[in-house]
Amino acid sequence: MDNLARLLKESWTLVEDDRVRLSGHFYARLFLLDPALRQLFPVQMTGQGDRLLEAIITAIHTVDDPESFDEFLRALGRDHRKYHVDEQHYATMGVALLDALRSTAGDCWNLEYDQAWREAYAAIAALMVAGAKADDDPPFWHAEVLTHERHGPDTAVLTCRALQHPLRWRAGQYVSLEVPRHHPRVWRNYSVANAPNDDNVLEFHVRSPGAGWVSGALVRRVRPGDLLRLAAPMGSMTLDRASERDILCVAGGVGLAPIKALVEELASYNRTRWVHVFYGARQAADLYGLAALQELVAVHPWLSVTPACSEDPDFDGEQGDIPEVVARYGPWTTHDCYVSGAARMVRSTLRVLAADEVPPPQIRYDTFGDL
Repeated sequence: MDNLARLLKESWTLVEDDRVRLSGHFYARLFLLDPALRQLFPVQMTGQGDRLLEAIITAIHTVDDPESFDEFLRALGRDHRKYHVDEQHYATMGVALLDALRSTAGDCWNLEYDQAWREAYAAIAALMVAGAKADDDPPFWHAEVLTHERHGPDTAVLTCRALQHPLRWRAGQYVSLEVPRHHPRVWRNYSVANAPNDDNVLEFHVRSPGAGWVSGALVRRVRPGDLLRLAAPMGSMTLDRASERDILCVAGGVGLAPIKALVEELASYNRTRWVHVFYGARQAADLYGLAALQELVAVHPWLSVTPACSEDPDFDGEQGDIPEVVARYGPWTTHDCYVSGAARMVRSTLRVLAADEVPPPQIRYDTFGDL
């Protein structure tokens, strides 16, 4: 397994700087091999290749960790049912992937790399198929939008109820979401912003400063009564109920969503662990979830919330980027740490925690964008 992991990572360096070409070759070959597969994908393919590559990168970097490798790929197989991917499609995708890797790497590719990817892909496909077959849940849930609140020009908080079947998730997880009325077959991941409940109601926090397809529709076009589609929950930024350590939560922007869910779950049973939430944004107006957090603080004496603004000198609270503020209050060596937000913010916070010598198993994070 060590040699396989070495070959995969070594060969990946030959193509990782040419991802656009790799993605383009993969899809061109895939649709040539099986033209019927084209209808499973959105009309505009922008971004689709990025998700493919993210899955490949995650898989090859966990191949030497059998437990993580197994868990990730079984979950990925369950998730891909929403695309109507069948077992026979995996063989076709394997041929297209190997062709794309060979073409992109060029003369540097060799038989050892080729065999390593064949072996790895066979394991990847087998685990994904097994994950899909083992799940009794539907490929996706229809969900009705119940409420929709705008916070400024580019942020919205909405709730929806999953219909027909119970949707079971854990606080800190995320789901893929489709807005079929506006952008069919285009899926994006969003963290669930509330703890599980018997009403099958999920809350989402969405920010779309640009013209993002799904996020833009969720912020500006979706209204109560509209129907969405939700895929199976994924993610491991969940609470360790067996731990007795105090908890640090760091949220930036709409990264508040999973942190809010974690706090809500803790509110249902916690009596002994101190929970410190640091919540940052550029301007005070961007701290859209602060009032709800402060309501929780008023009820639960074990909870504290420290808001901060990085570009609002009039804000009556902590000043600076949220990782800097977290560093002022450290060290956090004895805490379970949860971090959620934009990639730059998560990177900076992880550096702060590393400087505090927080053991990596005590850190879980969710990032919006590449690290």
